Amino acid sequence: MKGFRYGLLALFMLTAWNLQAACNWPAWDRFKQAYISEDGRVIDPSDARSITTSEGQSYALFFALAANDRKTFDQILRWTQDNLAKGALNTQLPAWLWGKKAPDSWQVLDPNSASDADIWIAWSLLEAGRLWKEQTYTDTGRALLKLIVREEVVKVPGLGYMLLPGKVGFAEQNLWRFNPSYLPPQLAQYFTRFGAPWSTLRETNLRLLLETAPKGFSPDWVRYQKNGGWQLKPEKTLVSSYDAIRVWLWVGMMHDSDPQKARLLARLKPMATLTAKKGIPPEKVDVATGKLTGQGPVGFSAALLPFLQNRDAQAAQRQRVADNFPGDDAYYSYVLTLFGQGWDQHRFRFTVKGELLPDWGQECASSQ
Repeated sequence: MKGFRYGLLALFMLTAWNLQAACNWPAWDRFKQAYISEDGRVIDPSDARSITTSEGQSYALFFALAANDRKTFDQILRWTQDNLAKGALNTQLPAWLWGKKAPDSWQVLDPNSASDADIWIAWSLLEAGRLWKEQTYTDTGRALLKLIVREEVVKVPGLGYMLLPGKVGFAEQNLWRFNPSYLPPQLAQYFTRFGAPWSTLRETNLRLLLETAPKGFSPDWVRYQKNGGWQLKPEKTLVSSYDAIRVWLWVGMMHDSDPQKARLLARLKPMATLTAKKGIPPEKVDVATGKLTGQGPVGFSAALLPFLQNRDAQAAQRQRVADNFPGDDAYYSYVLTLFGQGWDQHRFRFTVKGELLPDWGQECASSQ
């Protein structure tokens, strides 16, 4: 009888271990091994200066939260605060670029901020506070959000409140420069709970996404001129590529009940049509003419997984990701893949309110 009880106990423990193992995220574990230092710094090895960006730190915070990896979350947060925000994210926007200045000198290389990273850090802190029931995260997230409003949000004549790409260098007297990929619509929705200017910002952000994609291709960067509107005439710099691919990723991951999603899916559909026809997403598209060049890296395919509505087209990109999974020298493709493939494997979802719905404690799909 005792042996039977021990056998049942062993079976229970093995079953519990298998459930836990099934919920592991191997792609995230490999990302940590390849790209994150022991003290929580995300390293982009493609740059000789072994750079770290606030973007990389912000994405890693999201993945750690989605994976219920609080130890790594705290390491990343601590490094970000200490090295990019002068020790205090509640009073200082993080610098966007850090790396090797000289052979024996590591420091901030550019003190300007990057609002996309700031947005993701604030959201991740607020959601970590909610999901892990930790007030410190919530307080820091709220304080950072106030800094974003104070230093990176501007009122543009003819548009209203808009999120600048950074604190410095994007606003002139009558001309502003924006990046459509910097404010995911579901995060914009999430922040409306904090009142002005976020309720307005969510609507102006929708205008940015809809009005700057005349052929269905969102630009990496776009200018808005007072009394002249969006500057969308054909020019060398008006291209949809490595920044803009995130627009399709964010839109695809929106909750189906979000009233903005259907409009965005319809406006941006040409990318899905083109990808289904060619088999591979383009690397670059001229926003004004729709002319395409090159083949996008595997991260582009992963980024489109949530967006594609055609099952065959989705399956083709899913297979491309599986066959060409990013290695340890492709930071950007890897983070796009963690987002797109992670969503495709139901590791996380966003609610209609823009909250994180993580897949904690459930059996997860196997990862590449």
